[in-house]
Amino acid sequence: MSKVDLAQFHKAFHEESLDGLDAMEQALLALDEGSDDPELINVVFRAAHSIKGGAATFGFTDVAAFTHVAENLMDEVRSGRRPMEKAVVELLLRSGDTVRDMLSLSMAGQPAATAESQALLAELSAMVSGGSAAPVAAAKAAAPAETVEGWDITFRPFDYLLKTGNDPARMFRELGALGPLRVECDPSKLPSLADMDASSSYLGWSLHLDAGAKRAAVEGVFDWVDGDCELNLAPRIAAPAPASAPVAAPAAPAAPRAVRDPAANSEASSVRVGIEKIDTLINLVGELVITQSMLSQFQDGVDESQLEMLRDGLAQLGRHTRELQESVMSIRMLPISTVFNRFPRLVRDLAQKLDKKVVLDLRGETTELDKTVLEKIGDPLVHLVRNAIDHGLEVPAKRLAAGKGDTGTLRMEAFHRGGAIVVEVADDGAGLNREAIVAKAVQRGIIASGDGMSDDAVAELIFEAGFSTAAATTDLSGRGVGMDVVRRNVMDLGGTVAIRSTHGSGTTFTITLPLTLAIIDGLTAAVAEETYIVPLVSIVESVQVQPDSVRSVVGGGELFRFRDQWLPIVRLFDVFGCEGKRPPVDEGIVIVVEGEGTRIGLFVDELIGQQQAVVKSLEANYRRVAGVSGATILADGSVALIVDVAGLVRMQARRKAA
Repeated sequence: MSKVDLAQFHKAFHEESLDGLDAMEQALLALDEGSDDPELINVVFRAAHSIKGGAATFGFTDVAAFTHVAENLMDEVRSGRRPMEKAVVELLLRSGDTVRDMLSLSMAGQPAATAESQALLAELSAMVSGGSAAPVAAAKAAAPAETVEGWDITFRPFDYLLKTGNDPARMFRELGALGPLRVECDPSKLPSLADMDASSSYLGWSLHLDAGAKRAAVEGVFDWVDGDCELNLAPRIAAPAPASAPVAAPAAPAAPRAVRDPAANSEASSVRVGIEKIDTLINLVGELVITQSMLSQFQDGVDESQLEMLRDGLAQLGRHTRELQESVMSIRMLPISTVFNRFPRLVRDLAQKLDKKVVLDLRGETTELDKTVLEKIGDPLVHLVRNAIDHGLEVPAKRLAAGKGDTGTLRMEAFHRGGAIVVEVADDGAGLNREAIVAKAVQRGIIASGDGMSDDAVAELIFEAGFSTAAATTDLSGRGVGMDVVRRNVMDLGGTVAIRSTHGSGTTFTITLPLTLAIIDGLTAAVAEETYIVPLVSIVESVQVQPDSVRSVVGGGELFRFRDQWLPIVRLFDVFGCEGKRPPVDEGIVIVVEGEGTRIGLFVDELIGQQQAVVKSLEANYRRVAGVSGATILADGSVALIVDVAGLVRMQARRKAA
């Protein structure tokens, strides 16, 4: 029988482990808030148990040894021998973060055990062995430390062990990875050849490991045969050191981790799909095959009596193609809860760090969004949540003084609106400080004064690069690199971000995103002999401009009057170097578009119509082209470029600055 390559399952194990850690974290947070549901404890135990078993199977021994101790701690809680106190929750939350790091290192082919993970393992072991981690650690520091120099192990499988799929040789190899190993076989129970069953186990072994491996690591080797064998582990203790000899310092407790970034490790290269979606896809493919079979009878020609049947077949083909497109697109749609669920931990840790009381209100978690958008929206949301807790929500004393409750509310909500997805992050804190924002903007030379500026215009200033009104820089905020990153990332996704703030009542950020990046709704426009697609989400209006409403500016630029604004005209003919006759302004159409908060007018020869465009990456198939976000295939087989509105806005800004 050929040997199975377990490496092919590593990726699935990694993703399942991350799901288990997410479930474990949610259960721990619920327990931390006072829930007494015993099922939550089982969820945490099962997550640790599954990760330990999988890690041992795939040879990630450090991960298995670590989660084995965490599992033992949860077993004490589950059996009622230890209360689920806050110290246990805190230690297990930190353990979950460490296991994430260890899994990432393992998947990268690097040693999973680090100084931090070993220090935390020592805390876990101390808590399992005694009351709390700190007292036990102190007791160990006071007593002379015992040094394990090896292990003597007796191992005799029950006769059915081989039928469970376990292989003693595999366990011996795993044990040998911990240090030099001597193996002695005990054949005393071996029957005669006539009475022997090839599928039964009759042998026993004495194993001598000449290395001071930790008990958890040795026990981890035999996890999968627990209850299926006779097993005895006896540590060999080294002779105590002389009293005058220096005593090794006990392991230092793990340093407190920084607040975990919930956006980290958020990108995955696979997606899990419900079986009902797969069934729908298979049914639609079956319908397409039937339609194809029906149409194939016309490949040799069509007479007049068959025209009606041909029309029906083509209509059926069009209907099934649309349904197939919708079905395939739905596979990429995932609930936004996959992003939202990472924030309770962040909010809890930030609130503790800043001595604030915060309630997180999550709404619309089932709203579905394209997988690519979901993976990229994490960073902007982290910035908004950090800012809301650090700058928006007040400490309890200030809230009480302002006549509010001592606990602030942070609401994250997702919902559909007009064919797009809206994500709101709102707090009931102090709101934006208009005077401080105006003063900082004047100091930096962004504006001359705030006189006459509306509150919305002042609020927009916080999206300027490097803008911050914080008096001091902390590890959470104050460097002014947050809000401009939020706007840029959202713009890169083809979305917009708006802000609404009321002094004393709070601030609401509204992010509007397209449902998917794979297919866009666009306006098809002709420029000379070329065709371009302008995304509908960026279009404000299309107008025909008269020559008397156009002004030339120094440097060759043009402006036109659009309501109460003068907007620059960007001729796509010139931007993309099209060949042919350059039409006068009154013979074409100006498409008013908005990108990165700025409006410009795109001048094209004519509008052809509106259509959905399947986005093809130009960068992957050719190279990056300024002002172009991708390409698509038109119905006649020709290629049309998709206009990058934000890129054209930046190009226009650079031209203006030059």
